[in-house]
Amino acid sequence: MLDSPEARCEIFSDATNVWDASQLPTPATSIHDGKPKRRISQCDETPTKKPRLLVAESSNGAVDVDLEVDDVVVKRRGSRRAVFRMMGLASNGYPAEPHRMLLPSRNILQSFVSSHTSDVFKCHSRTVDSFVTPPYACAYSNGMRSLFEIKAKRGGVPLLAVATEQGSVHILDTTKRKEWDCEPARVTLEPHENGIFDVKWNADDTLLATASGDKSTRISSVETQQLLSILDGHTSTVKCVAWDPTHRDLLTTGGRDGMLCLYDMRVNNLSDEDEIAARSAVITITAAHGQDKVSGGRRKIRPLPRGITNILYPDDRPHGLVSSGSFDGILHYWDLRLPSDKSSKRSPKKPSYKPLFSSTMDPTTFHSARCRGITSMSRGSGPSAGLLFALGADSRLYIYSYPTLTPVRTESHPSLQTNSFYVRLATSPCGRWLASGSTSRAGSLFLFDISNAGRVAPSYGKRADEPISPTVRFSGQSGEIGAVDWARDMVASCADDGTVRIWRPDLEVYQNCISNSEEQKWDWFWST
Repeated sequence: MLDSPEARCEIFSDATNVWDASQLPTPATSIHDGKPKRRISQCDETPTKKPRLLVAESSNGAVDVDLEVDDVVVKRRGSRRAVFRMMGLASNGYPAEPHRMLLPSRNILQSFVSSHTSDVFKCHSRTVDSFVTPPYACAYSNGMRSLFEIKAKRGGVPLLAVATEQGSVHILDTTKRKEWDCEPARVTLEPHENGIFDVKWNADDTLLATASGDKSTRISSVETQQLLSILDGHTSTVKCVAWDPTHRDLLTTGGRDGMLCLYDMRVNNLSDEDEIAARSAVITITAAHGQDKVSGGRRKIRPLPRGITNILYPDDRPHGLVSSGSFDGILHYWDLRLPSDKSSKRSPKKPSYKPLFSSTMDPTTFHSARCRGITSMSRGSGPSAGLLFALGADSRLYIYSYPTLTPVRTESHPSLQTNSFYVRLATSPCGRWLASGSTSRAGSLFLFDISNAGRVAPSYGKRADEPISPTVRFSGQSGEIGAVDWARDMVASCADDGTVRIWRPDLEVYQNCISNSEEQKWDWFWST
């Protein structure tokens, strides 16, 4: 491997594709026909003297040539970045300028604390046989209620939508408050009678999309708390939903049936007796991540499609969509403007859909004999821009380069367990931190420092198997922690014990917890 970025640039620089006589030095040649030649001096070099030859005959008739040359100054040509080299760095998530390591922020992550009174919310049950119900998904609002309001993920009102196992959605105000203050009034929606596996706000925070186990996705109004639309088309559980960030009327869903469905809220297909619009998909991609292979036999068994676990819209490409599956670690990029494959002529009535490009290799096979699926994805921003983070079912964190979708690095933690498709991943608004849940019974939340995730070259002092930054672990809930999400200066974690806990950075409280742990453990939870 190369020792420094300068050395790497020197090797890959290409100076022969541009005609410039001043930049093309002529190497010194050997003596031919008794006429020595010297290289052409550069235009910015100090003029050198012409060599003087001294010829003398020896006694045996041979001619001795003695060459006296003054000191020749050879100016080292500065390294240049070729165009293709810079394009390669940009496509792989590397900065075009010289690499610069950011200071690790482990101390900031360690200062996150959570109060037992003001940072805990309970998901109340809809039935009388239990008090709380497990939350399955959560999402912070964007905070765009008016043109003069700042985004919630960047400092606005942090409204957290929490979807539960019973099909209800609790909208919580997680603004920091005093310990003696009462919990702010919450809004509860009941769009489904089955578990909700994903919930997402639209761009202006007026609508909520919920993906449920009843094979439907439903759109609810936050202001009126009424059900507006029912999106049909899936034949199994709907696992994920995502709004198009560039068009407020478009959204895409992915299900366990392996289908990707694109809906247009302007298209009203059906209307039932209750006057709730039922919309069907305008684009349906079946078996988006392939089908399971069926062993041969007399009985014809229909192959089952591989489920879709997560989808996301990239910020730089408005019509693109990235999807992950439950079978392997291959990511697909779809162009929703023209997803069909015109080369297929077997069934002209049913066009086949192919991804624009996919991952060239499966990173989950690097550490196991068989491939493992992806449970969740999250895109980077700021210092982690150009990267996609994926959580594997093999308890490993995989980092992909965008837009090539090439795996570049793998992270792990001895206590991290993600062998469940309920565990989610979330990137902070600043792009420096990553939160992950875990299936361990201890209720552990893991925070990663991803500031230097794209700088994986050994020249930065890190080996291929060396962690990016020491992971910080938090234990404050019981059971599996599945859903997580970030807002500015806070992160939310949802556990199977029916609670939602908010973690905030507070250095003074953290220092008190370290110095007086026996006394502070009754009021706070902090990193372990």
